[in-house]
Amino acid sequence: MKVILCEDIENLGAMGATVKVADGYARNFLIPRKLAVGADSASAKQIEHEMAIIRRREEKRRVELSKFAKQLDGVTVDLKMRAGEEDKLFGSVTNVMIAEKLNEMGHAIDRKAIHLEEPIKSLGIFTVPIKLGSGIEAHVKVWVSNLVEETATEESA
Repeated sequence: MKVILCEDIENLGAMGATVKVADGYARNFLIPRKLAVGADSASAKQIEHEMAIIRRREEKRRVELSKFAKQLDGVTVDLKMRAGEEDKLFGSVTNVMIAEKLNEMGHAIDRKAIHLEEPIKSLGIFTVPIKLGSGIEAHVKVWVSNLVEETATEESA
């Protein structure tokens, strides 16, 4: 079945492209989620009109994501973890932990948007990329500090 893509879809094509996909994939996934419209379903003018609407919606979404990315660029996430010798963590900091902390701070981020090449396993300050979609990316600073130091200073006071 030939469809016209309403959004950029990884491994399939860019918005506005006409691609041929399996009938079931089009009927059960792409069309219900409004990711594509059937190329044979309407006249060319109607499809052009729909694409214009989709482009405006996509541009509006890009502007909102850009604002959100600028807001996230200044955010620092502070995580307290137990560490052993040579500042190695017991366990590791994962994208799930960072997403939970960001949600506590009032920034609704899905854990899948946070791209760590590998989990953080030492103390320090790390810059973590967050892919918001439509090619827009924000960077959050993650500050991993030792939990034991905090409790030791509180006891001595």
